[in-house]
Amino acid sequence: MKWVTRSHVHVDRVACPWLIKRFVDSEAEFLFVPKNCVDEVAKRDKAIPFDSPGVELGHRDGLCSFEAMITKYDLRDKALARLARIVHAADTNDLASDPLAAGLEAIASGFSLRYPDDRENLERQFEVYDALYAWCRLEVAKGGQ
Repeated sequence: MKWVTRSHVHVDRVACPWLIKRFVDSEAEFLFVPKNCVDEVAKRDKAIPFDSPGVELGHRDGLCSFEAMITKYDLRDKALARLARIVHAADTNDLASDPLAAGLEAIASGFSLRYPDDRENLERQFEVYDALYAWCRLEVAKGGQ
């Protein structure tokens, strides 16, 4: 399936493709387009839009796009819930609400500077999310939240 979002990926637009590939659609193909082209490309290519204003899988009701996806696809993994709190805090500039959020924001900014190509950025940052998810699993297993 095709998925479309705004170009110049950052926290949510990296976390969402990671979530999609790992838990929703392992064969996903991602399209990155200017903000004003997301709706047009979604219709033309029959792609699912995400992390763009006004779309179902975007920011709404106080949730970031990553959280909206977890809700939509009924993903009940406690480690994903922990990761979602980190992503939310980093993506919504509520860095004080989670001790790991500022680090994730800094990492996302650094990757964007090093890898301006969205696909390469995703490819490289997926390792970060795999590692962070592994840490979240460990925290949950230890009884952390």
